Amino acid sequence: MGMVKTDSTKFTLPGQVGADLAPNRLDIVKFLMICMVLLTVVSTFHVWSRFRLIELNLQIGEANSQLKELEQTHKRLKLEAAALKTPARIEAIAKRDLGMIVPEDDQTILVK
Repeated sequence: MGMVKTDSTKFTLPGQVGADLAPNRLDIVKFLMICMVLLTVVSTFHVWSRFRLIELNLQIGEANSQLKELEQTHKRLKLEAAALKTPARIEAIAKRDLGMIVPEDDQTILVK
């Protein structure tokens, strides 16, 4: 029979089996921890952005309702200003409060 050559560096003792796996497990744990932290950060940002979006939509709704109110007030004030500018009202106030009268034909002078 022939002699078989064996490499003794490929053999491990029972106590050395865990020593080879420990660095690999540590790398996996570190990787998983980093993934969990990144997932937490991304999830937190997503929740915050959705909350901010809802908050901004509420502010837009409030601003739109306030704009409609102001537009109605503006229309009402324009109507009121138009009513106050009518010649009949101005003539009535001039006669009643200021004692003015409409001039007669002989009281008017044409300026050229």
